[in-house]
Amino acid sequence: MTSTFVLLHAKIEEMANMIEEFNDYRARMNEVILGKNNLVMKRLWNLDTNTYEDGALDKSTKEMLGLVASMVLRCDDCIKYHLGKCHELGITTEQVYEIFAVANIVGGTIVIPHTRRAAEYWEELVKQSS
Repeated sequence: MTSTFVLLHAKIEEMANMIEEFNDYRARMNEVILGKNNLVMKRLWNLDTNTYEDGALDKSTKEMLGLVASMVLRCDDCIKYHLGKCHELGITTEQVYEIFAVANIVGGTIVIPHTRRAAEYWEELVKQSS
């Protein structure tokens, strides 16, 4: 019984650190990459940032589209990033699961493992904000 409790506690701690570790790593590596002053990379980062600003489509819609595309492309880092942004923008759990449904219809069953990891990450985002 004690070993089960220890394993469960370790899993809970791992989940709690998941978001912080992802965000820290992403920020650190972006700094390294952009610090090399490569003009093409800087332009790409700028284009990516500006793509998700309000326009004819609002930020929320663009982030939801980004999440679908990331799931279909099976990019777990991209999925985590867009889930974080969706969470910041107030996208609901019901909306996220509809996004998951669209991504799985478009991408097929190969997207299911990414949906599992996305659901796990989303649950942790929701839990940490409660």
